[in-house]
Amino acid sequence: MPFSGLAARVQEIRGRVAAAVARGGHDQAVELVAVTKTYGPDAVLAAWDAGVQRVGENRVQEALEKMDQVDVPVEWHLIGHLQRNKARHAGRFALVHSVDSLRLAEALSAEGVARGRPLDVLVQVNVSGEQSKGGFAAAELEANADVLRTLRGVVVRGVMTMAPLDASEGVLRQTFGGARAALGRLQVAGHASARELSMGMSSDFEVAVEEGATMIRLGSILFGARA
Repeated sequence: MPFSGLAARVQEIRGRVAAAVARGGHDQAVELVAVTKTYGPDAVLAAWDAGVQRVGENRVQEALEKMDQVDVPVEWHLIGHLQRNKARHAGRFALVHSVDSLRLAEALSAEGVARGRPLDVLVQVNVSGEQSKGGFAAAELEANADVLRTLRGVVVRGVMTMAPLDASEGVLRQTFGGARAALGRLQVAGHASARELSMGMSSDFEVAVEEGATMIRLGSILFGARA
């Protein structure tokens, strides 16, 4: 049976999340996003059956193909890099986590205006400064916060970040704390709807929750290692 024991793993993870919330002291609600990239549509169905209502995909085309193959009302999140020429597909997602440039935000805003309904997005911040990762640097986000607020076709719901692979606990806390500070800067700049902190994956979600994460993106811990 595919993904045997998934419901039990979800329950165990929810317990670990609750403990991390208590340790962190932020008293936040935490949503679990099951990352189904590279898995088939059966992973989406298994997540739904296990009580997980949100799934995350890295690539638009892969997500669109799965959307056409499942009939459960999961909430689709786009968590990977989005090319501007694919912004027209963003309306198929409940939330785009990866707005990593002002140009992409403008393209998504144009799509939202054309659809007559603003798109919900998170601003990706590159706290660690890694060259391999996209996203706004802290100073860049502060400089562009007012411009983002003027875009009529998007609603900034918060911030997303990724920590370096194999980071120490100190680096994890610095990264996630930096994202929390970035969220605070958006709120000060007038983004009243910015409340979400998408951060933490299978290897580091408990530290992220302790630092205030409201969404965690879990793949291998749920579905097993990818081939």
